[in-house]
Amino acid sequence: MLRPIVKYGDPVLAKPAAPVERIDDEIQRLIDDMLATMYAAPGIGLAAPQVGVPLRVCVIDLSVGQRGGEVITLVNPEFVVREGMQVEEEGCLSVPGFTASVARPSRVVVRGLDRHGQEREIEGTGLLARALQHELDHLEGTLFLDRLRGIKRDLIVRKIRKMQRAGKW
Repeated sequence: MLRPIVKYGDPVLAKPAAPVERIDDEIQRLIDDMLATMYAAPGIGLAAPQVGVPLRVCVIDLSVGQRGGEVITLVNPEFVVREGMQVEEEGCLSVPGFTASVARPSRVVVRGLDRHGQEREIEGTGLLARALQHELDHLEGTLFLDRLRGIKRDLIVRKIRKMQRAGKW
């Protein structure tokens, strides 16, 4: 089932998500819905708070569903390693229509549970490192806009507020 993606300004995006206590049928449905929603958007990653669910769950598929077996599902993920730096243009399904250059680690290692409750460790460089950091940021209540400084951030936020006032956000 497709779920609505919440946008910048929704309080659920600004709060740290709660840990998942157990992976049950409800969490399995959430994961399936998140994947369907991410592919329909289309996007390469989605965190549960982006669909209004304040739990530590995220999904990533850099192939956007084009290549089977590339889905990464993480429950209660945490960073083990973050190193290096890359600066690339980034967007977000919760901030549609806006992008900005964001500094991110060039290599990360993340540990969490897969959808079956098995612990796994994911190492990512380049785009995967960026996607992992982006989605784990969502689980901490941080958007890519929060990583911007100065005029670029101010311009985006002003445009969004103007759209909100006009009922177009």
